[in-house]
Amino acid sequence: MASATPFTAKWGIMATGGIAETFCKDLLADPAARSVNDVRHEIVAVSSSRSADRAADFISKIDGPSSAKTYGSYAELVADANVDIIYVATPHSHHFQNAMLALDAGKNVLCEKALTVTASQAKKLVAKAKEKKLFLMEAVWTRFLPLSIEIRELIRSGEIGTVYRTMADLSFNLNTPETDGVVSFPDTHRMVNKDLAGGSLLDLGVYPLTWVFQTLYHVQPSETKEAPRVLAAISQYRTGADEAASVVCHFPGTRAMGVATTSLLVGTGPDGDETAPTAVRIQGSKGEIQVSHPAYRPLSYRVVSNKGGGRVEVVDCPIPRDPARGNWGHGMFWEADECARCLRDGRQQSTTMPWDESVALMQAMDDALRQGGITYPALITSDVFDAESPLNTGSR
Repeated sequence: MASATPFTAKWGIMATGGIAETFCKDLLADPAARSVNDVRHEIVAVSSSRSADRAADFISKIDGPSSAKTYGSYAELVADANVDIIYVATPHSHHFQNAMLALDAGKNVLCEKALTVTASQAKKLVAKAKEKKLFLMEAVWTRFLPLSIEIRELIRSGEIGTVYRTMADLSFNLNTPETDGVVSFPDTHRMVNKDLAGGSLLDLGVYPLTWVFQTLYHVQPSETKEAPRVLAAISQYRTGADEAASVVCHFPGTRAMGVATTSLLVGTGPDGDETAPTAVRIQGSKGEIQVSHPAYRPLSYRVVSNKGGGRVEVVDCPIPRDPARGNWGHGMFWEADECARCLRDGRQQSTTMPWDESVALMQAMDDALRQGGITYPALITSDVFDAESPLNTGSR
């Protein structure tokens, strides 16, 4: 018989940027507002790499618990015995070293996407989690949206027949008003800074690739699962990071192809367009599923059937809000719920975002970046763990 008391996941938050703020607000939202009663979340510690004061300011900003410990180093955070799981919210340039620091200290990890900068780093993280018997998951929150779950079930049920093609895009027109081809933030910004593994693919392209993978790879039978062959075209920004990428993923065994595109120079839809342009098209032999923009957080999809003269079914999937927390609700709480259930049940990986899939997706991006001639500094591509790395100590 299931326990009447929900399982509590005790979170340690590594970094205090915008993504951490969004995630933590979702952690603080009442699970009952999304009809969840078996797990709950508690923020027990927060760390900035620079000072405990910054961590304290972060807790105040999110209206977090006054009981949460604040640290000015990541080493202190991963040493906190009260922390069950670390949420790594640093730039993806730092993910390998930061996640490895936590795993090496015996902590379970939820690490933001892209999981790493290279496939080799991703494999090393998985190996460490296996060695330590710890939970590790890439924070691809889109996978856990009820909309995504429904769409995967539709594909498995054969609703649109055999799926042969997925086309997905996440792009934003970030041109400055004055200059065409120059984005509206400085070259030091994480989106275009090679020292931070900047570029459109690792930051935005991971979402359209997520749709390619969850509709063409994840749904394959596990015993015959086939990673894609990758062909990519990439254009470089003036910093040497990628400003646009088109990635074709070919799955020969299923005769399926996925096309993932991303850009900093044009948008998925025209600016100001209120009609929610289609961001994803999943095309099968009996029809297709069209998913609204943006690919990371779509709120509706359409099922267009070849039967009955092109019958169209529109499905809305709103994100539930917590009125007690200022009507907050972004959608990241579902991936947090998955982490809590895995910890409760003693599972090292999620069946929705398993290790092999994170590695395969990272390999696809690795291949694409290599084909596009994109390189990053050795400090952030090394797959050798160093607890004293500037990426862990904040000394850089």
